[in-house]
Amino acid sequence: MKNKNIAGLSAAELQKEVRGGARFVYFAYTISLLIVTLRDVSGVYLIRAGENTAGKSFLFTVVSFLVGWWGFPWGPKFTMQAIRTNLQGGKDVTEEVMDVVNGYLLFEETNNKKNNDSF
Repeated sequence: MKNKNIAGLSAAELQKEVRGGARFVYFAYTISLLIVTLRDVSGVYLIRAGENTAGKSFLFTVVSFLVGWWGFPWGPKFTMQAIRTNLQGGKDVTEEVMDVVNGYLLFEETNNKKNNDSF
């Protein structure tokens, strides 16, 4: 899953953003073609504190609303799930993303310490 709108931010800056109230979310969408129903999710977006998710979820919600219903039997069910997720602000995956960021920082810290100890 690709992260959106974090370009130029270091791992430490991401930690600072999350401590300030930012969160990471993804949005769901459904596309159906009679007997085939596809469910997928967007990339992960950084939503800064006070930022609204409506603009980012709009396209995914519209796609689901227009073409998600037409697959039977799962189209209507998956479409409603996608729309509900998006209207609730997306699926919050901040904890999972921050686990990766913290692991990266720990790796960097350990690697730097190991390099400094070798001199």
